[in-house]
Amino acid sequence: MSNLEKIIRLKTVLARTGLSRSTMYRKMNEGTFPKRVPISVHGTGWYESAINNWIANPAGYRDPGATR
Repeated sequence: MSNLEKIIRLKTVLARTGLSRSTMYRKMNEGTFPKRVPISVHGTGWYESAINNWIANPAGYRDPGATR
């Protein structure tokens, strides 16, 4: 990913996807939603491009790093 990649936080991800927090984390565990990335000791976010890819095709999205 480029150094210019924007990272978005949880509230923005939930608003853009329409998912509940628990559904989003369940989908991350299943490998059907992008994984979060650490941005500080206690903070995480998601690459905006990964969220855009999921929004474009939620049923067909598979996390490239998922083992399933």
